[in-house]
Amino acid sequence: MKKLLSVAGAALLTVLAAVFAFGQPAHAAAGFSVSNGRLYDANGNEFIMRGVNHAHTWYPQQTSSFANIKALGANSVRVVLASGDRWAKNDTADVANVVSLCKANKLICVLEVHDTTGYGEQSGAITLDRAVTYWLSIASALQGQEKYVIVNIGNEPYGNQGYGTWATDTANAIKRLRAGGLTHTIMVDGPNWGQDWSFTMRDNAATVFNADPAKNTIFSIHMYGVFNTVAKVNDYLDRFRTAKLPILVGEFGNLHSDGDPDEDAIMAYSQANGIGYLGWSWSGNGGGVEYLDMTTNFNPNSLTSWGQRIFNGANGIRSTAKEASVYSGTTPPSSPPPSTPPPTTPPPSSPPPTTPPANGGCTASYAITNSWPGGFQAEVQVKAGSSAINGWTVKWTFANGQTVTQVWSATVTNSGSAYTARNVDYNGKLGAGASTSFGFLGSWNGTNSIPAVTCTVS
Repeated sequence: MKKLLSVAGAALLTVLAAVFAFGQPAHAAAGFSVSNGRLYDANGNEFIMRGVNHAHTWYPQQTSSFANIKALGANSVRVVLASGDRWAKNDTADVANVVSLCKANKLICVLEVHDTTGYGEQSGAITLDRAVTYWLSIASALQGQEKYVIVNIGNEPYGNQGYGTWATDTANAIKRLRAGGLTHTIMVDGPNWGQDWSFTMRDNAATVFNADPAKNTIFSIHMYGVFNTVAKVNDYLDRFRTAKLPILVGEFGNLHSDGDPDEDAIMAYSQANGIGYLGWSWSGNGGGVEYLDMTTNFNPNSLTSWGQRIFNGANGIRSTAKEASVYSGTTPPSSPPPSTPPPTTPPPSSPPPTTPPANGGCTASYAITNSWPGGFQAEVQVKAGSSAINGWTVKWTFANGQTVTQVWSATVTNSGSAYTARNVDYNGKLGAGASTSFGFLGSWNGTNSIPAVTCTVS
């Protein structure tokens, strides 16, 4: 449950400040580590989170959620815990059980304390220092689990007031955790109810990172109404990438009371640039934000529209998540994403079809949604005609030597430059006039013209 952003606070979105680069961090030996702005697992393989938040502390009986979240394709889960200050404490035994559930389902566990939410504005919220006391009190459940657990010190640790000490308080909390013997990768949230509209986290991230003796901290931005345009999403994340500071989207939704976040932009940018995301939330929301539930009453067979979007949509979890190699030990290191920032001018896109599809048929349109030297991201929209269809096949031929390197929400084959995409099991059936989409990453050199695409019912 989130907080409405003040109008005065939103105005500060126009403030610009520099983010400074930092020295190359060292790898930790026992678990996750951060290097050159990227997160790596204990095998040295890059790990990109694709998962959801789960409100364990309020619904401790919903232990089957871990298996259900995994079954829908997630590789990680952010678990809500409580220190006992605002909600009943999740004790050492309970946290150990949560970790075991994550491991049994081959999920990476991001554990967070929720009692810090909105400190300085929310009655009863606790300090980050108090959250550290909690972490040290249950340290025995964490030690030895560095390969599987990331410690998120405190959820949204300041509201829209009194956040000026965020950098000092966060740095001190990290140092105290390290002095207490925790060697895990540490995750820190931004102030302003997690949305950092004041750019306090962004502009002090390098200082906080360098305060960590282990240089093993990752930053988490929560994207709700503040991040309602492509430009705002891309600019915020770009600045961390440029500075080689590790960043992920620790929470986001498709709707919110403080504005309409651009979840499509969040997911597209994250996929194109190797940034993790964790959607809010699996189930159990209240207080007027029930629309953020991904499932109805924790039932994985009853996905809401938000659940369908994040799990099965373009750039969604099912098609983009890769299981952490610590659960197999055999996954080779992945290729790094492009290091060149995407262009500031919008890429070309194809116009929608000018004639409606024939009865029972389908049409397709192709658009380049992101581009950088040597690489690009494309999305293909598929639309049924005036009758429902049970499957579709899209074909196109590249004219300039482009190649497809990664695909989501379709099965793609090729013969040279001729490509064929077929629906997967969850997006083949379309009602009359309904549409779906699939996307891919590709490579190009010199020219990247948009090909003609055809769609037929299969």
